[in-house]
Amino acid sequence: MAKLSSSSLAFTVRRCEPELVSPAKPTPREYKLLSDINDQESLRFQVPVVQFYHYNLSMQGKDPVKVIRDALAKTLVFYYPFAGRLREGLNGKLMVDCTGEGVLFIEAGADVTLEQIGDALHPPFPCFDELLYDVPGSDGMLNCPLFFIQITRLKCGGFVFALRMNHVMCDGDGLKQFLSTMAEMAQGTATPSIPPVWERHLLDAGEPPRVMCKHNEYDEVEEGAIAFSNNTVERAFFFGRNEFSSLYQLLPLHLRQCSTFELLTACLWRCRTIAINLNPNEEVRMMCIVNARSKFNPPLPLGYYGNAFVYPAAKATSKQLCQNPLAYAVELVKHAKASVTEEYVKSVASLMVIKGKKLKFPMHGSFLLSDLKNMGFKEVDFGWDKAEFAGVAKAVGPISFVNSAKDKKGEVGVVVSICLPAPVMERFVKELEKMLMQPNQGDEDRSNLISSAL
Repeated sequence: MAKLSSSSLAFTVRRCEPELVSPAKPTPREYKLLSDINDQESLRFQVPVVQFYHYNLSMQGKDPVKVIRDALAKTLVFYYPFAGRLREGLNGKLMVDCTGEGVLFIEAGADVTLEQIGDALHPPFPCFDELLYDVPGSDGMLNCPLFFIQITRLKCGGFVFALRMNHVMCDGDGLKQFLSTMAEMAQGTATPSIPPVWERHLLDAGEPPRVMCKHNEYDEVEEGAIAFSNNTVERAFFFGRNEFSSLYQLLPLHLRQCSTFELLTACLWRCRTIAINLNPNEEVRMMCIVNARSKFNPPLPLGYYGNAFVYPAAKATSKQLCQNPLAYAVELVKHAKASVTEEYVKSVASLMVIKGKKLKFPMHGSFLLSDLKNMGFKEVDFGWDKAEFAGVAKAVGPISFVNSAKDKKGEVGVVVSICLPAPVMERFVKELEKMLMQPNQGDEDRSNLISSAL
């Protein structure tokens, strides 16, 4: 069974008053423009990330709150735009006012152990709102702190590191780079091993801007009634070796070399489309996130921490996707991913300039899956060793995230949180179960490839 159920655990969290942690040394007071990719409307939301750490005897007598707060202040000297505030200029152009005001920070403690939270840590987490308190006024886009961090000490001596970041500032690679620098500072390093690179102009449109590619991800469509209202539920689904083996059995031989992420993307897109039960002729889109760093010639510089991804859309009618076999969806996903070149990225930037920054992907009939399993968040070590779990804490509407995780038996795999209205979720679960009923035929080579991919 792929579905994971969250614990109903309840615990009490005691919080100190929120504070602002500013750079440990004076930083430049200036304005920094975001790129034409960075400041699109679709990125104007906040992403919640959580990391769980066990007690470490070698750190006895050291307070994780103080260690991380001090490391944050030192890191902000190098990443000083994160200590500023977002402003909106002419035609919606976003820029950072590097005020040095700081990052929002909360010190907290909870009367619970890591073991009580759960044997298999995975989203959605019990009482996550307690682990990342929603400070009134902290969730805006403009004139607000760009990062919000809460460190919660646990009764066992471990702790929870939770943060919320303004997505227009950076992507997963950029966040990992920032957190890795914090970890280096926490362990006594004076300067980052990878210096941060701003250089947002590298992802600006050309002059004059030219849209050279087709961009189905920004199609203007009439928004339908499948809204992500208060009646939504979120469930986590685990995919390990057995689940992926079952899915590969559904593919013809020539497609069995597709990646596990391409297969997972196609599977979830198809199950979700069947579950939401659209008109057969309505179009559905699967946004395929592609890291553009290596698409440039030369590649973007090491240390670039802005958003450097695009999300070309695989597109089909609901009928085409639901009535064709899984291979049909896999082919569409592979084709969309392969379409990304440097020219494609520049075309997206040009589209933002020509059509305006308010352009965003259509919510109706769209699904977006972000692969974070190899991002390395678990490797971030503040001195207490690697995290037990690290990744995005929950789905954000039609956007889901793939995190590396273990099931209750200790098997390594990936976990995906899906957010859907309650009756739609029931249909989704049934469709996924049907797809996973394929017997594992024991292809040892494929099984080894799956294990290495996970």
